[in-house]
Amino acid sequence: MANFADDRPGHHHLLVRRNRRTGELAFFRCYSAIRVPLSTLVRVAGRRWTIEEIFPSGKGLARPDEHRVRRWTSRHRWVTLAMLAHAFLTIVRADEHARDPRPDGLISLTCNEIQRLFIALVVQHVHDTAHRLDWSHWRRRHQARSQDSHHQRQATQA
Repeated sequence: MANFADDRPGHHHLLVRRNRRTGELAFFRCYSAIRVPLSTLVRVAGRRWTIEEIFPSGKGLARPDEHRVRRWTSRHRWVTLAMLAHAFLTIVRADEHARDPRPDGLISLTCNEIQRLFIALVVQHVHDTAHRLDWSHWRRRHQARSQDSHHQRQATQA
């Protein structure tokens, strides 16, 4: 952590974070009206980095950027609905992982797979439920086989 000059009142700091695996540096400019301990700055910055990593996932699943808005109220409503949709997918995934961490021969349900099933079973009901669930089961089994094969190949190369 380094202090740097700024004309505004309060406490200004620059946090530098180094990724342990890649060595990549990330910089975070901090401001607080009152003096706060370094541990608090690191905790808050860590939450922001976590959120920034999760945000692209949410953009891909809930599509908050696909709404054409003319007013802030409309944008706030759309983003709120997109965030709720992403929260729904994440909660369903966490609940499924708690009940069945890894089904035999399948990968665990992902947010993408839950989204596909939800759309196929509730929104666009084209085929019967058994067909859609069988299709999901086949795809997850295929992904599990691919994942196992990939891990075996990595183990033999190491």
